[in-house]
Amino acid sequence: MPNEVGEEFDLVVIGSGPGGYVCAIRAAQLGLRVACIDKRPSHGGTCLNIGCIPSKALLHASEVFTEVSHAGDMGIQLGKPKLDLPAMMTYKENGITGNTQGIDFLFKKNKVEALHGAAVIVAPGKVDVSLLDGGTRSLTTKNIVIATGSESTPLQGVEVDEKLVVSSTGALEFDAVPKHLLIVGAGIIGLELGSVWARLGAEVTVVEYLDRITPGVDEEVAKQFQRILQKQGFKFLLGKKVTEVKPLKASVKVTIEPAQSANESANKSDAEKETLSVDKVLVSIGRRPFTEGLGLESVGVQLDAAGRIETNGFKTNVDGIYAIGDVITGPMLAHKAEDEGVAVAEMLAGKPGHVNYDVIPGVIYTAPEVAWVGLNEEELNQQGVDYRIGKFPFMANGRAKVNNTTDGFVKILADAKTDRILGVHIVGPEAGNMIAEAAVAMEFGGSAEDLARTCHAHPTLTEAVKEAALAVEDRAIHM
Repeated sequence: MPNEVGEEFDLVVIGSGPGGYVCAIRAAQLGLRVACIDKRPSHGGTCLNIGCIPSKALLHASEVFTEVSHAGDMGIQLGKPKLDLPAMMTYKENGITGNTQGIDFLFKKNKVEALHGAAVIVAPGKVDVSLLDGGTRSLTTKNIVIATGSESTPLQGVEVDEKLVVSSTGALEFDAVPKHLLIVGAGIIGLELGSVWARLGAEVTVVEYLDRITPGVDEEVAKQFQRILQKQGFKFLLGKKVTEVKPLKASVKVTIEPAQSANESANKSDAEKETLSVDKVLVSIGRRPFTEGLGLESVGVQLDAAGRIETNGFKTNVDGIYAIGDVITGPMLAHKAEDEGVAVAEMLAGKPGHVNYDVIPGVIYTAPEVAWVGLNEEELNQQGVDYRIGKFPFMANGRAKVNNTTDGFVKILADAKTDRILGVHIVGPEAGNMIAEAAVAMEFGGSAEDLARTCHAHPTLTEAVKEAALAVEDRAIHM
């Protein structure tokens, strides 16, 4: 429908990732007339198209590949599995399509008007859209929600061609398993994608500027996680930085030097430098808000020094313009964006919208998984909080033993006086599912004793959570 003007909406959402599409649907459920715009030909944003969903598809497929390799240990003789990478990529694409089409269905069901094209805020209450089909739309609206997400942070001096030197997007599209994959950055995304290719046969080297992996994760958990990944073949170069990435015809030459503090000399000797020749380089040093081309400057929306949209209760400094998800402060997590989307929709419908930022879980979807919610020990110590620790290893869990998934533990941190749960940290099988129990308990101000006195089915992995809660008072049964 080209060149249509003057269409009135209660809400226009820019971006149909987890935050945007959830916001649009919830607002429509509450009776608002809603349009949702996305620059891609399919809905779902980074998460569904080139992030959460395709990476989890490959993580699952590669984990099955590994499990089949060890099926003989359980008396199942299958022989050595053969990898069909094109078929695995088709499996991934089918998963993406199924999810994005699901959003199409939900939009139709809830009468959300969906548009595909580049949106520009030309004035408060007015959004112009350059549609992918070549047409244009001009929308008028009472409110605008910016939910445009984030993009990979570039490494200065390194050009990403998505062939030899790739972002997370390119690492989901390899047409062959690299013999040697070098990952710049030991964060969540890099370690997940590294796990995929390590399982399928790649040698994986991770270069990290800091002296530890997964910054922000509880230090004890991170150390255990690193040991587990090293057993799986990962090589870590910590306290190092990549100073040159030189693509060749079919390989990449990477120069690595010790990370340098401010008071060190900028001149490094050749003896301190290390050069590696690898097949692929994945640059995974974080993500940054995506706000380019939205017209924010022209309408006066303020950004902070990190390029995030400044908000107060999701409101920007411009009346009628709101922002959620990766473009505002806080962890760049799909589920955080979803909760913010619901909160804004409910606020616009006259209801009290709220997000509890103290209870937002994080998960690393490797094998084993890592999950956490609340504060870690380093944060509690910095705040001077007196706390107790309850820890239980999966080695002592009956289900983990028979499943041969005994790496890791559950750790519960509880207030020393009130017993209120302050943080829960898990490294182990299905940690991402198990953390939900802890999140529910914390949402309602639960104590370690509340978890300890809750009957858990046997034999389950979640019994490790109960035992860790018991261990807060030194009364775990199975250790």
